Amino acid sequence: MKNLISFFIVCAFTVACGGEDKKLTPVDEAQLRAVDDLSKKVKENPDSAGLRMKLINTYDSLKMYREAIEQTDSLIKKDSVNNGLWFTKAQLQEDNRDTAEAIRSYEKALHIYPSIEAQLSLANLFAETKNEKALLICRNVMSMALGREADANCNFIAGVYFARIGDKKQALQLFDKAINDNYTLMEAYMEKGFIYYDSKNYEAALQVFETALRVNKTYADAYYWKAKCREATGNKSEALIDYKRSLGLDKQLKEAEDAIKRLE
Repeated sequence: MKNLISFFIVCAFTVACGGEDKKLTPVDEAQLRAVDDLSKKVKENPDSAGLRMKLINTYDSLKMYREAIEQTDSLIKKDSVNNGLWFTKAQLQEDNRDTAEAIRSYEKALHIYPSIEAQLSLANLFAETKNEKALLICRNVMSMALGREADANCNFIAGVYFARIGDKKQALQLFDKAINDNYTLMEAYMEKGFIYYDSKNYEAALQVFETALRVNKTYADAYYWKAKCREATGNKSEALIDYKRSLGLDKQLKEAEDAIKRLE
């Protein structure tokens, strides 16, 4: 029976990874064994919220979001006014690319308790979906005068909104404000670089990604997009170097792996 349970967990993991014939890493195998062990313990102790949360976190680590959401729902049934559980569910739904349901769960969490983290998470989803409510939430959070980091996050989210609706000038101004308040906010550099790249201003984009790497030398995505700028301007040899750097920092960056195969 134990082997059968493990078999079903491995199958679920394969489905969660898009059905790819993916060789499991030692870390993955250890996490699958942890799932097997935790599943049995939860079945033996169904009222243990602590054990169930450990199982949820392990499913999350394996990107088995559907299973993690099911376990979260079982906790919500027993404690439906726990804003933390609704927030956890929203994050899992967001990772599972179910934006509509994630928005609903964030809204339920905020109805119970309006935490700043939940407000900004919801605002970010609104921004990505071109919903002007993102700006209302950001203005509300900024009115609380919580400090430069909060202001940076709000300006970043507002910048994302304007970038998605095509107002590049306003978006760039807001990303610059975000960086001014928090120069380590890598996402702001990346979004700023994307705007220049999409406008085919590859030199400006390259400068942004290089600036990001001066702040964080181990940021794989910045190397990847720096490589794309190099490739777009015909500098394939340096592009290849940066694609390899990005893949060296993030083994899951399949786009970099594909680019290396294309250029070698």
